[in-house]
Amino acid sequence: MLKGIPKIISPELLKVLCEMGHGDRLVIADGNFPSESVGKNAIVIRMDGHGVPEILDAVLQLMPLDTYVEKSVSLMEKVPGDTVETPIWDVFAEIVLKKGGMDKSHIQNIERFEFYEAAKTAYCIIATGETALYANIMLQKGVVTD
Repeated sequence: MLKGIPKIISPELLKVLCEMGHGDRLVIADGNFPSESVGKNAIVIRMDGHGVPEILDAVLQLMPLDTYVEKSVSLMEKVPGDTVETPIWDVFAEIVLKKGGMDKSHIQNIERFEFYEAAKTAYCIIATGETALYANIMLQKGVVTD
């Protein structure tokens, strides 16, 4: 065990976060996301018993967001015509502001299949048990300055 590391962060995830460099991407995926097929060139870490917000909160305690790009946080956009509500996006925005130090202007929505394509280039995909729909978030790692 280590001091100062959120308990939800496994040794495997801690190692991956340390390995990631500036500009690498991390996807925290909901339970419906095709993590294994999209992530066949990525490291896939299973965290089925947890939801995306609690993992996002813990990750942003350790990993800075990229300040050298306009949008360092990406969400999967709803399919046109889908009327499902996405209150989890507000939760994500609160966490990004509180832990990542960035406001909503740094968050973009990406069309579903574009999100899948971008996720194929991620260094790591965390597969969660999140049941909220459209609860996929991609983070671009920034520079550690302290």
